[in-house]
Amino acid sequence: MRRDGRLQVYWIIILIVLPFIAALIALGLGRMQISPGDVFDVLRTRISGGHYANMPVEKTIMQLRLPRIVLAALVGAGLSVSGCAFQSLFANPLATPDTLGVASGASFGAALGILLGFDLVGVQFVGMLMGGAAVTLTWLAGSGKDKGGLSYIVLSGIMIGSLFSALVSLIKYVADEESQLPAITYWLMGGLDKASFRTLSFGSPVIIAGVLVLFLIRWRMNLLPLSDDEAKASGVNIRALRTVTVICATVITASCVSMCGQVGWVGLLIPHMCRMLFGNNHLSIIPASVSLGAVFMIAVDTMARSISAAEIPVSILTAIIGAPFFIMLMRRSGGWRI
Repeated sequence: MRRDGRLQVYWIIILIVLPFIAALIALGLGRMQISPGDVFDVLRTRISGGHYANMPVEKTIMQLRLPRIVLAALVGAGLSVSGCAFQSLFANPLATPDTLGVASGASFGAALGILLGFDLVGVQFVGMLMGGAAVTLTWLAGSGKDKGGLSYIVLSGIMIGSLFSALVSLIKYVADEESQLPAITYWLMGGLDKASFRTLSFGSPVIIAGVLVLFLIRWRMNLLPLSDDEAKASGVNIRALRTVTVICATVITASCVSMCGQVGWVGLLIPHMCRMLFGNNHLSIIPASVSLGAVFMIAVDTMARSISAAEIPVSILTAIIGAPFFIMLMRRSGGWRI
């Protein structure tokens, strides 16, 4: 990394190329193995406007694997950037995308949508709406007249998150035991099996827009851990910066959760890996979080649909992989400072 905090050219190339390599490998892996040559032929044929001769192979790649690989990349990148933003905002290395209760709110919204019989897009919409409502309640509860600072907002986030978790339990209690309850329970475990280009068209623009805004203001995000007085001395409107950061991280997380359920550890593990590799300058760790988060989720989702006949929920694998790896990183680095 250069002295100004920017990435070296070779790291930029690696971080750009790595997700595409992971995606191409993932297209050929699964219970139906497809050779790299067939993968390239299918993609080349569809780009040119034609159809591949082997229709089952084309359908597997274009309709089943490609949408969920794109979703995995978006979710991994989005949750990683959101986790990085919240860790810097609250100067807390244990902050996650659900610090303000957005994941719990989005989970309640999605569970409510399933209970009401909405289709996938309807479930996404209600999930995003409730995720935004949870953060709004957190902000209102934590920013009273005494202005106790960001610590009050974190405590409010815990409270609102618990409230929406209780509401999720209520939804599960009243749901039909044979049809709705299994669907809600499995959805809450996290999974990308229902990914399609239709659902991506609704949720992906929100994730892309939020990540893009945080990427463009990444040099200012170095000021997030500073106090108000220190930030004013640098000439930056710290309240506006915090507001933009919270809004972007919130809509990214709400959209991710509304499309694939709760996926833990990504927003905690990947930013720490990036800090260990590139330091604490957001000029480097934001783009690194986008790339490595996408690669991590593509790899985990490929494992989830490949290692057994019955697909394993993604959140189970992220916890199994993330917890030991995080402990190993912690022991090797001696901890991190934001």
